[in-house]
Amino acid sequence: MKTSFVFIVVALLALLYIVSGRSIRANETALSQSAKHESPFACNAFALSPEVRKRHFENLGPSLLKLTKSRRELPDGYEFELPADNKTYQLLTEWAFQERLCCPFFDIDLRFDREGGPLWLRLTGRSGTKEFIKEEFDLASSR
Repeated sequence: MKTSFVFIVVALLALLYIVSGRSIRANETALSQSAKHESPFACNAFALSPEVRKRHFENLGPSLLKLTKSRRELPDGYEFELPADNKTYQLLTEWAFQERLCCPFFDIDLRFDREGGPLWLRLTGRSGTKEFIKEEFDLASSR
């Protein structure tokens, strides 16, 4: 009786080990496939509500472009220097939060330099992102 009980317990443990191993591999595969998903290089303005879209494209973007002091070219994007004041920071964080919805392929970083230095917006991403930014920036500059 004890032998059959031990056998059943060992068999159940082995079955659980096999099933959990398959489950882990299935989760790893699903995670790997979802990590490979890449959004197209296109702004999906409809990811924003009509009110937010209007503010994003007609107010925030143009205001931040006017406030831009300089830009640096990076291997995978650009970095934009902005004034390090509270108003600019608020505009920038609002813009960045919305931008990640309509352009999910961007890596967006905001940084304050030490000792009262400038505020930097860094837009980077996978191959092709830099060209997208350049085209959009040049289009916006010519308006």
